[in-house]
Amino acid sequence: MTLRTLPLTLALLAAFTGPAWAQSLSQLFEAAKGHDATYKSARSQFDASLARAEQAKALLRPTASLGAGLSKSDIDNLTAPLLSRQQESRNLTFSGSQPLYRPGNKASYEQGMKQVALGEAQLKIAEQDLIVRLSQAYFDVLTAQESLNFVKAQKSAVSEQLAAAKRNFEVGTSTITDTREAQARFDLVSAQEIAADNDLRVKQGILADTVGQPQVQPQPLLMAANIDRLQTGTVQSWVAQSSQDNGNLTAARIALEVARLEIEKAKAAEKPTLDLNASYGLNRFQNITAVQFNNNNTTIGVAFNMPLYTGQASQNRILETVALEEKARNDLEAAQRNVAQSTRTAFFGVESGLSQIKALQAAEASSQSALDANKLGYQVGVRINIDVLNSQSQLFQTKRDLAKARHDVLVGQLRLRQAAGVLNVDDVKNLDGLLRP
Repeated sequence: MTLRTLPLTLALLAAFTGPAWAQSLSQLFEAAKGHDATYKSARSQFDASLARAEQAKALLRPTASLGAGLSKSDIDNLTAPLLSRQQESRNLTFSGSQPLYRPGNKASYEQGMKQVALGEAQLKIAEQDLIVRLSQAYFDVLTAQESLNFVKAQKSAVSEQLAAAKRNFEVGTSTITDTREAQARFDLVSAQEIAADNDLRVKQGILADTVGQPQVQPQPLLMAANIDRLQTGTVQSWVAQSSQDNGNLTAARIALEVARLEIEKAKAAEKPTLDLNASYGLNRFQNITAVQFNNNNTTIGVAFNMPLYTGQASQNRILETVALEEKARNDLEAAQRNVAQSTRTAFFGVESGLSQIKALQAAEASSQSALDANKLGYQVGVRINIDVLNSQSQLFQTKRDLAKARHDVLVGQLRLRQAAGVLNVDDVKNLDGLLRP
């Protein structure tokens, strides 16, 4: 290694060196689940759906109540005081009811069970969305960090080239133009460094807000990480998978089933109901003369109710629910089209990203060769300083693009699995294997 290439080498080594306290994606995901408001909202909604399901079950169960009463009265007869008297009344009643035929309650019960499934689907959607948002923020920080490191490395290389141009001008082997071109490039890279540093701060802030922790530092991606192995299947297989497992489609299907049950509830308003009722009562009466009456009443029977006329309310309610069921069906059809399109878009995005990585890897090797050739040509006098500066700029831009492409492909693969509805925590753990602790 020559002294001329030492600063560039050290700068590049710094670009891929992470601190010992860097956190993995899995660690930050666990922190994000306890902090992210959107995910916690979905968790609360799921808990509410469980409670709503129990309420629906109660519609088919018997009900019981206990009632008690105590009253005292004083009757003063002003014209005949001897007829004045006091009396006391006590009663205790236990009553119960069991629905025998209530089709509306049965439909409400089935809706409650569907709400649990809907809550599960929405929680799954929220978890997958959190994985993607966290991963995007995670790799955005890594991209910004590597971008800043590459800018710093480029600045060091340009600084070295500027120093060489000044030395050559002093000894008369180059013109002042070389020095000014190197100075202009150095000033430009300095401005780029400021912008890259600001971008890194912004991306770090977004990641910190997502996980609820300050000073978050992601683990960098391994240079030898095999990204190609994560891509399997064809676009048709992914679309078919999404039609079965996509969370939004699952939620839309459940919404359609709930809408159908709502029609049944509306029709049930025109049907009769039948309940079994029973009660047992204790009544005690006593007056001032100690005359006491005790009564025990036991009642059991059925109550029948048949709606005859509701002022067209039930008929119009049926029309409303039928229209809402048609809306839910159209929403499902639209969701199927959108999911299929988003799945294809995600698949082709990953496929294009993998091809772009290969092309950028080849471009990086070519750019390095071009830089070496221009440096040699500058030393022997067949190339000018601007040729070296342009080659340096092209090389570092290619390195930045390659780093970003690798990160984008990883996030793109997560988005593809999200579209297919198969994204889960195991995918986060798999990504940890591509990171350098």
